[in-house]
Amino acid sequence: MSITILGIESSCDDTSAAIITDGVLRANLISSQDVHRQYGGVVPELASRAHQANIIPVVDGALKTAGIGIGEIDAVAFTQGPGLMGSLLVGVSFAKGLALANGLPMLAVNHLQGHVLSHFIRETHNAPLPQLPLLCLLVSGGHTQLIVVRSPHDMQLVGQTIDDAAGEAFDKCAKVMGLPYPGGPVIDRLAQEGNPKAFNFAKPAIAGLNYSFSGLKTSFLYTLRDQLRDNPNFIEDNKTNLCASLQATIIDILLRKLQRASEQYGVTNVAIAGGVSANSGLRQAVSQLGEKRGWNVYLPPLRYTTDNAAMIAIAGYYKHQRNEFAPLNIAPQARMEALL
Repeated sequence: MSITILGIESSCDDTSAAIITDGVLRANLISSQDVHRQYGGVVPELASRAHQANIIPVVDGALKTAGIGIGEIDAVAFTQGPGLMGSLLVGVSFAKGLALANGLPMLAVNHLQGHVLSHFIRETHNAPLPQLPLLCLLVSGGHTQLIVVRSPHDMQLVGQTIDDAAGEAFDKCAKVMGLPYPGGPVIDRLAQEGNPKAFNFAKPAIAGLNYSFSGLKTSFLYTLRDQLRDNPNFIEDNKTNLCASLQATIIDILLRKLQRASEQYGVTNVAIAGGVSANSGLRQAVSQLGEKRGWNVYLPPLRYTTDNAAMIAIAGYYKHQRNEFAPLNIAPQARMEALL
């Protein structure tokens, strides 16, 4: 029996809706919010208001793109968290109303698991799926995790950041240099013109498979402070080298633990996911390390690296297979810990 899932994503500043039938994507629409750029970060109240304005047109557009009506939907999947509470409330409330009005079951999705399962989105029926078990490095603006995926229903968190995430390190350092938000893509672009060995920044030594990026951020800030005392134009004069060295340091920190996790768990199918997985330097470095280590490396298409409803719909599809439906009184959860 064919199963069609409507996915809704509203965890931060992108409103997205997608349609997936039997694991194959039929539509994935995203409405982004540019209003936050002038503030150097996402403003939660503005984000939630924009979601309210965008969610109906986006869902309607996804249905029309897929060429189906609401009566052909078998379940509604939505992001329960983590994310901004105001933004999550819009998506969860809309999903509840839509499901209740049309007699549809609901599927609550962990946003981070959605990022991991973006590798399982198929655009054609004969498209291959990743080999399992899979070790996934999830790198986004707010989270950095190492996850062993034994099946779409079985994921083990084996390492995570104990403070800042890799994406936060990019954005915060970019802001100090006066670069526009979001800082990660700008640093990636400028890094391609610089010398990654121009500056040495701290690489925190954290036991096990956990990460830390606060020490790197502090080291970066101290470097700027010391140099600016003698040269007020230091940042402008060294912008590309600063970006290249910062990016190289973050990538090195990420890949050291990724390699260690691969060895510890004996997993050679390796993937990256999340917003930072769009970083060209990280993609190249993972591919090169994979070739050296004999890994099967899976890089997500760039369209699935940012927040999108296709990943929520595919996660919902696998939940539907096990009848893991959500109750009508389910509430959004801003923090990851509340979803465990």
